[in-house]
Amino acid sequence: MASEAPQQSSQPAEEIPGFLDAFLCDFPAPLSPENPAPWKLPGTVLSQEEVEGELADLALGFLSSRGAAPPLGSSLAHEAVSQLLQTDLSEFRKLPGQEEEEDDDEEEKAPVTLLDAKGLAHTSFNRLWEVCSQWQKQVPSTARGPPGPWLVSMHAIRNTRRKMEDRHVCLPAFNQLFGLSDPTDRAYFAVFDGHGGVDAARYAAVHVHTNVARQPELPTDPARALREAFQRTDEMFLGKAKRERLQSGTTGVCALIAGKTLHIAWLGDSQVILVQQGQVVKLMEPHRPERQDEKERIEALGGFVSHMDCWRVNGTLAVSRAIGDVFQKPYVSGEADSASRELTGSEDYLLLACDGFFDVVPHQEVAGLVQSHLVRQQGGGLQVAEELVAAARERGSHDNITVMVVFLRDPRDLLKVGAQGAGDVPSGLSEPETSTPQRS
Repeated sequence: MASEAPQQSSQPAEEIPGFLDAFLCDFPAPLSPENPAPWKLPGTVLSQEEVEGELADLALGFLSSRGAAPPLGSSLAHEAVSQLLQTDLSEFRKLPGQEEEEDDDEEEKAPVTLLDAKGLAHTSFNRLWEVCSQWQKQVPSTARGPPGPWLVSMHAIRNTRRKMEDRHVCLPAFNQLFGLSDPTDRAYFAVFDGHGGVDAARYAAVHVHTNVARQPELPTDPARALREAFQRTDEMFLGKAKRERLQSGTTGVCALIAGKTLHIAWLGDSQVILVQQGQVVKLMEPHRPERQDEKERIEALGGFVSHMDCWRVNGTLAVSRAIGDVFQKPYVSGEADSASRELTGSEDYLLLACDGFFDVVPHQEVAGLVQSHLVRQQGGGLQVAEELVAAARERGSHDNITVMVVFLRDPRDLLKVGAQGAGDVPSGLSEPETSTPQRS
């Protein structure tokens, strides 16, 4: 679910009955067929594989807008969607569109079951109503307890671009959203930077984490689960793009905190950095056409990398890996990279952002900017992302800008970290000496 406001994942258990009472007061009965649902799915049809992610995102967004804390909202969304998925969905089936029948690609002629989005939205709301009615009598324990004291500062702006094509995801109650009952606590955060339209970024913000939860490797190899989820989401979106004539793509970066281990995965030039005791720790190398290994991969496939205003694949895209970009496959790869790192408790925060931020704000300056904000706010970190976005804009960024700061300890404790040395990159982790031109 995309969250627009800073948040902490806590809601006293005694407030849950009040939330359910208010919901059932506003909606005293299930919707009749002639009454529209208070939410709407994008588009007119969904594939069977898209149903879980789309309906969970719809329900969680609606519940969050009404003030549900992440554990409650995620648990309600999961229960409503899982109950619906256990029913026969054939009543929502629609015939494939004419554009599918005209596709010349033999591989794409495999039948795709498409379901009526409007009918699913209506029925899923009534399922949610039934769950709220049941839980008014007895709330499950999974919906009561907070998954962790996450403090997340989030800010995004369209800037001078005509459209806002970024999307972001904040799921502190990942386990509750997917009904995972193993003892490992999980939280998921992501930023997606779309190009050529918002469809791919919106799609990735709904389906990457859903595909992560589906991976059998999640309990034993979370990094692999992240890579597989990116790949599967790319395949799903390419199918949708061919059916609906979509041309957009998106880079993306995500962080999954599982227990005491951080796992990250990325495609393209959206990035995540870790700040530990006031020092920036570089976790990844973004995918750009000018990287020697990326250039060689593209050329081996028959493509080329050329420099115009910046380095581009086949003279068009300024990123070498992305979800979508159907007409640039396989040169623009949907295969993500990943990395893992054990957390010791000395880490300060994660920062996830798109290239609209990192193209103008070097890694080594982030810690100083955050520290200055915390000093002025006496340890208050809720608005730090807004200040970082403003800093990027002041430095000349014209792109969409999205910044998410996930605090790994109380920001008031960070005031004890001296500013001396803040922002230095630990030995063995080097920063590029030249700035990267802004890309589109």
